[in-house]
Amino acid sequence: MLVAAAVCPHPPLLVPEIGVGLGAEVDDLRQQCAQAVRGLCDTEVDRLFVVGAAVGPPAGSFTPWAPGSGVEQVLVDVPEPLPLPLLVGGYLTRGLPRSFVVVDADTEPADCLDLGRDLAGAAERVALLVMGDGSARHDVKAPGYVDPRSAGWDEEVQRAFAGGDLAGLSALDPALGADLMCSGGAPWQVLAGAAGKSPVHTEFAASTILFGVGYFVARWSLEAGDGATSAK
Repeated sequence: MLVAAAVCPHPPLLVPEIGVGLGAEVDDLRQQCAQAVRGLCDTEVDRLFVVGAAVGPPAGSFTPWAPGSGVEQVLVDVPEPLPLPLLVGGYLTRGLPRSFVVVDADTEPADCLDLGRDLAGAAERVALLVMGDGSARHDVKAPGYVDPRSAGWDEEVQRAFAGGDLAGLSALDPALGADLMCSGGAPWQVLAGAAGKSPVHTEFAASTILFGVGYFVARWSLEAGDGATSAK
């Protein structure tokens, strides 16, 4: 069953060698992600899964995002080239035993929930690190320019993480998420499926907008509930 989960975004700037001198907000985001992953490390688990969407070309290093910057010296112990969300997740969990789960961004919510239940049933004590960005259309500097619906979308997502609202995550509209260039919808719904009906305790939940993109960091612990799934 799922006993712990962390949510992190996946901008390459989480790697200090890439995002040099970007300011206090970026430093804070890095610290929050490190704190979320430390929480997983402090929890005794049998399996750790890193879950993220199939966004961008697969890579085994961060060189494509900062060629010539020295980032090629940053080693990430991933088994094969992975999409950016999984590569960043691999960086955050480097040195830990973990498995990587790639989810197509357009996977239907019901299938995401089913996948989450399968992951939760993989061992007696399971943890997830779920990688996903919010809307990339918050302002004129955003990758997708401006969409006025972005603020409401990301506010709903933040409320779901802060309140452990599994129904809220499950109900996210994939079509609207695609319009808003949100890469986190499908992975977050995998998380909702893995949690099942287990009571969720939010240890912290934070959100910020940087360079026009919404970023979320959260840490959950879970208890066995009526609908919790355990390994057989």
